[in-house]
Amino acid sequence: MLRWPTWQCALLLGVLGFPSALRAQKHTVIPLVPAANWHLVSTEPLDLDAVSQWGGDPAIEREYGVKTPVLRKYHLGEHTAEALLEEASDPTAAYGLLTFYQTDSMAPIKDMELTLIGPEGALMARGRFFLRVARPAASAVSDNEFRALLIFIGGTRPSAQDAKRLPSPLPPDGLIRSSTRYLLGLEAARRVLPNFRTDLIGFSQGAEAQVGSYRTGPSRATVLAITYPTPQIARARFGMMESLLGINQDRGRDSIYGRRGSSYVFLVLDATSPSVAEKLMEQFQVSSNLSWNEKAPNEQSFTLEVVRLVLANILLSFIIAGFAVGGGIIIFLFRRAAMRWFPQWTWADTERETIIRLNLR
Repeated sequence: MLRWPTWQCALLLGVLGFPSALRAQKHTVIPLVPAANWHLVSTEPLDLDAVSQWGGDPAIEREYGVKTPVLRKYHLGEHTAEALLEEASDPTAAYGLLTFYQTDSMAPIKDMELTLIGPEGALMARGRFFLRVARPAASAVSDNEFRALLIFIGGTRPSAQDAKRLPSPLPPDGLIRSSTRYLLGLEAARRVLPNFRTDLIGFSQGAEAQVGSYRTGPSRATVLAITYPTPQIARARFGMMESLLGINQDRGRDSIYGRRGSSYVFLVLDATSPSVAEKLMEQFQVSSNLSWNEKAPNEQSFTLEVVRLVLANILLSFIIAGFAVGGGIIIFLFRRAAMRWFPQWTWADTERETIIRLNLR
């Protein structure tokens, strides 16, 4: 009987089985990024009033810190697309513009954060920038090509540092899609809450507000979550609302229910009953943590901080030495000029330098 070593049998079986395994293998190509060679062709600054042609409102944009929008044009072969770039005051303001201008006809794009797409175009928030991207007319561009344009302009998501600065989302249980609004000023608050005394929110004291509509059975209620810089401001503002709005008093559909937690105030508008309002407010939990070693957002490591401190001291030493040498050179040149142009001046005559004696006893 012929006996084969174990390793030779394994090798023989592998060689004989490899072709059949290769034939049985299926190759799948997954396109991660749509292939479309868009390129920027022009950039033009516009007046703030030009946002009205894009469905915006100059008063709203101004409230969120926008000053000079920029029009950009992109080409893909014979196709042209336009995008309006608006720089807001900070990432939260750009996020607020995104929420303010979203509509029911818009939907988020899968695998793209802070991006909404609709029949006429898309809205994006990237850092301090709020972008409106118009879809080319007559469906000249496919969905994949338009998505590639959005990725080319703003990528798939904002940076991690900018994402940390954004407000926490409202609780999702019962939240109606496209109803969230992030408010930073009175003008936007009046548009979103026309039947509420928005002057009591306190935007002048640094308040920031989120609004969302929730389904409560057959009806819907509006939740207003206000963030204040300090618990003291929140306490004072909530006291004013209690006295002027009659909070937590059952007045039918006109009732306003609310509570305060630390530096937050939660209000429920248009609730059908106190139990419905209480159920909505229970979704908002306020907690605080005290940490002695948590890094600030821009804090560097200890080693890097020491190196930067040493380099800063060396640079300061060079600056001081430079001032000393420069001052000596200036004095020398000044005395040389005095000796040439004002020879009778005592300070210019080095041979008659004297010592002043006071002869004090």
